[in-house]
Amino acid sequence: MAQKIVTVYTDDLTGAESDEVGTHTFSLNGVYYEIDLTPENYDKLDAALRPFIENGRKQGRTKGAPRVRRSAAEGPSAEEVRAWARENGFAVNGRGRVPREVREAFEAAH
Repeated sequence: MAQKIVTVYTDDLTGAESDEVGTHTFSLNGVYYEIDLTPENYDKLDAALRPFIENGRKQGRTKGAPRVRRSAAEGPSAEEVRAWARENGFAVNGRGRVPREVREAFEAAH
């Protein structure tokens, strides 16, 4: 059985699907936000923030929101699941998160 995984990029503001959607980060009051926007909606965000950016005092660049480390999950490693997935006809990347559908298929088979 062959399986095809399709990635759909969606604008968080409008719900529109587009290959041009990009992920943008910003912060306000010490809270970091991430939003996926088409270029048109990013331009709207930039235009809305521009007067505040131009009149604010720059504090320098941040390295992004602090990441919370999770403890190691119980169960098989991502590499074990990837190896099983490749042997069973799933298309998986060599890095990053293993898609939920692949993990569920792995769990169902074991």
